[in-house]
Amino acid sequence: MQPDVIIVGSGMGGATLAAALAPSGRRVLILERGERLRPCAADRDAGAIFATGFFRPDEQWVDGDGTSFSPGNYYCVGGNSKFYGAVLIRYREADFAPVEHLGGRTIGWPIAYADLEKDYLAAEHLYQVRGKAGEDPTEPRRSGSYLHGPVADEPDIVDVRHRLAGIGLHPASLPLGVDVDHWLANGQTPWDGHPDTCDGKMDAETVGIKTALEHPNVELQTGCCVSGLTMHPDGRVAGVKCVVDGVAQTFQAPLVVVAAGAVQSAALLLASANDDYPTGLANTSDQVGRNFMNHNCSAVLALHPLRKNRAIYQKTLMVNDFYLSGGQGGAPLGNVQLLGKISAPILASASRLPEWMAGMIATRSVDFYAMSEDLPDPDSRVTLVDGAVKLDWRRSNWQAHEALVAKLKTSLRKAGFPIVMSRAFDRRTPSHQCGTARMGNDPGTSVVNTFCRSHDHPNLFIVDASVLPTSAAVNPALTIAALALRAGRHITETEFAA
Repeated sequence: MQPDVIIVGSGMGGATLAAALAPSGRRVLILERGERLRPCAADRDAGAIFATGFFRPDEQWVDGDGTSFSPGNYYCVGGNSKFYGAVLIRYREADFAPVEHLGGRTIGWPIAYADLEKDYLAAEHLYQVRGKAGEDPTEPRRSGSYLHGPVADEPDIVDVRHRLAGIGLHPASLPLGVDVDHWLANGQTPWDGHPDTCDGKMDAETVGIKTALEHPNVELQTGCCVSGLTMHPDGRVAGVKCVVDGVAQTFQAPLVVVAAGAVQSAALLLASANDDYPTGLANTSDQVGRNFMNHNCSAVLALHPLRKNRAIYQKTLMVNDFYLSGGQGGAPLGNVQLLGKISAPILASASRLPEWMAGMIATRSVDFYAMSEDLPDPDSRVTLVDGAVKLDWRRSNWQAHEALVAKLKTSLRKAGFPIVMSRAFDRRTPSHQCGTARMGNDPGTSVVNTFCRSHDHPNLFIVDASVLPTSAAVNPALTIAALALRAGRHITETEFAA
């Protein structure tokens, strides 16, 4: 078909936008570099997933020092959401305003939480989020409730919740996009970090792409490696260059959407440089690729040597008591949530411990994920070096993260866990990547407007985590989906109205 809209990428942004545009009747073509994940023996094999990297692409990036590494960036229908922890949580209301952190002051958003609230609710309903309102003191105002109750705590996690509440904290149910019964029926494992080949998670493929493809005007092209965008002389994007089955092709459409993720979207715009746009497309502000953010994260393991943790999936609660304050001068520190249950192969691969020792720890640990905001820095950026991605992530606000981990450790000891260990996550894993094409009102300091439309090219939209002005300290998937619904409504009203 001759498309009206081309969407590059089938992750959370691209898939949700496709679902939003599908009812319009306009022809939508989704281009995806990877293929659909198919069931295989490695799906629930922690050693294959975490130790040998069975699902990681055969790709190398370089870091700020020029050292090659294998990124945790997945290419498949549904993108990185196929491996996500299925946490679908809203940014807090304060996250949209400038905030003073221990590591500096954030710039805030060009929209307020209220401008996105109805899209948050719609995204929660679309992705069938399981949750419970009213437990978390930082929860922002809601105009409607979850359609499904929360995923139940396993018995040993019920005890953890009681222990945390007993020391004055406010444990709350994690909002999750997962059908836990369906997931466990296909394997007794966590879902966090595991590929979804059984449709147990509400990810970009099982919800966004599936919803979009219910309409005959939507088409998905897999195995399509996009190399650049072509331009009209009038400054509009003309088409998308790619290779399908070894054959170079160019697809053309009146509207083009880039939704390949914060790293690859920036790389694509930079790779599309030409004589008229020598620094890349959508980049007269010189902001494309800049302000890369990725959260400061640590795993925190709490143990009692005489108690075993029999949980299978574990990931059902969070603590936001330190989210809005708790640091020096009342500065915010971040979010705490449970990880998917750590197993011996996972711990051994991350720590280099012998597997027997890792097993002794893993059977007794309750595993937490401490997450603090990474602040935008123009020198933290994505560039291209001889065609390869260079990711020079410069951590910020680390003092706040250290303070969060310290407070969490103290709290866990008070809650009855005498042994608490922590380990920071590898800075080369861009699991919560965002910020490389940020949203703003000023074309001189931002890449897209508040509806994700490029300031430079009126028929180009960027709809993924790259547009986020700040990382906040929560998982970004729901915010990406909400922004995609907002962009889809804007496109329908302004481009399809005639």
